Amino acid sequence: MLCNRVPDRAGFGFGFGFGFGFGFGFGFGFGFGFGFGALPCSALYTPILWCMRQVCRADSDFAAKAVFCHKGFGKARGILPGGCKGALGNMQLFYRILTGFIAVLPVFILAACGAGQTPKAPPPQVSAVTVHTATVPVSYEYPGRVAGYKETEVRARVGGILLKRNFDEGARVAQDQLLFEIDPAIYEAAYADRQAQLAQARANYAQAVLDADRAQALWQKRFQSTAYRDQMAAKRDADAATVQQAEAQLRQAKLNLEYTKVTAPIGGMTSREHVSEGSLIATDASSNLLTTITQTDPVYINFSYTGDDARAIRRLMDDMRRHGEDPGALKVQIRFGDGHDYARAGTVDFTSPRIDLATGALGVRAIVANPDDILVPGQFVRLIVQGLKVNNALTMPEQALMQDNSGQYVYVVSAQGEVEKRPVRIDRQLASRNWLLAPGQTAAAAQEDSYVEPGQEATKAPQVYIGLRDGERVITEGQFSVGNALVALPQGAKLKVTVTALDGKPVAPPAAGQGR
Repeated sequence: MLCNRVPDRAGFGFGFGFGFGFGFGFGFGFGFGFGFGALPCSALYTPILWCMRQVCRADSDFAAKAVFCHKGFGKARGILPGGCKGALGNMQLFYRILTGFIAVLPVFILAACGAGQTPKAPPPQVSAVTVHTATVPVSYEYPGRVAGYKETEVRARVGGILLKRNFDEGARVAQDQLLFEIDPAIYEAAYADRQAQLAQARANYAQAVLDADRAQALWQKRFQSTAYRDQMAAKRDADAATVQQAEAQLRQAKLNLEYTKVTAPIGGMTSREHVSEGSLIATDASSNLLTTITQTDPVYINFSYTGDDARAIRRLMDDMRRHGEDPGALKVQIRFGDGHDYARAGTVDFTSPRIDLATGALGVRAIVANPDDILVPGQFVRLIVQGLKVNNALTMPEQALMQDNSGQYVYVVSAQGEVEKRPVRIDRQLASRNWLLAPGQTAAAAQEDSYVEPGQEATKAPQVYIGLRDGERVITEGQFSVGNALVALPQGAKLKVTVTALDGKPVAPPAAGQGR
């Protein structure tokens, strides 16, 4: 029988081949092609066997009834034996299934033919910037604190009652301006007493001079003894010393009287008073402080930089001298916390000769004019040290720098559009946010630890260039697309990209067959 010749595994073969190819074909493009490409025989042969199997299951005498019905179909036109009707129905079912299969067969064949072809991805589109050597100004920024040019404590030199304060707290005062008045009564009396004592001492001295002269004359005439003469001379000299002592005491009394009027030793800004009017002032250090005066024009700004920065600054200054430039005193620009700059620039006037052991930094001081009292002692500011240059330096945009586990690198694109991953070393970031590159150098590439057999020499690491050269182009946009493309690139192959913008200007697409 025909039905017995149709193997049962035909249905299974079709179910597996058709179901696998069709299901993965519409779900995933790759599965579609793979299913029909891998099972062409199952997809084409098993559907026919399956259709035959279904018809045979309907009637075991299919062959005979089909032939009879086919021959008499045109004649009978519907007057058929019951057997022919069943066979004809099964035959029509077979034709319908076969017709539908033939209709979709070209789609399966096309999918199977195109399954092995993967569309080629277009080259990544990037933007690049050309780097050039130039003389680049370099600045260093540090936190600093304003300090007065001079700061003096005003203290009372004599004790007494503080009668009056002659200035407004926090106001600017001039040098020698009267600030405080202390009760002078007792010092005026002391001064008068010293004047009287001096007058008495001078009178005694005048008498002693006369007595000494008389004794000398009598001794020469041998009317007085030598002892008497010497006695009168000694008294004269003692009275002279008494006069000197009285004069000194008078000057002291005069000074004490003058000290009752406290004047400003320097000009500047006053602080608040430490002793109020009417208070009793002593002469000890714990109670004689009256106020403090700070000279604020000019002002000092104290800051510090690390030992590495100190070496770098000295190296830059030496390099400038070798190129015939005199760096002179370094200039400083003051910047406030809100980002505004001070109108006047200052200069560095002192650098400590040794590093502070507590902070590990080098103390530096700048001086700047402050006629409008904008800078206040104790105020925190930012200082930008200027006046330094780097000759033949290379800079690149901030966004060009990339970093991974191997370190910092950039993507360099050639004139032919080929990309190279290049390691770089960064010196510092400039005020423009661009990176200042360290000088390029050739170094051995990093090698992973590998075991070397005894007696064998370890292979030398290949030499790679670290840094950039004048005129090279670095990618600033599209680095992630380039990185993904490099990962998928076969070993040894070169990645080409399309540069759509160079140095901020759009680039026309290359002509057919030409690279960029």
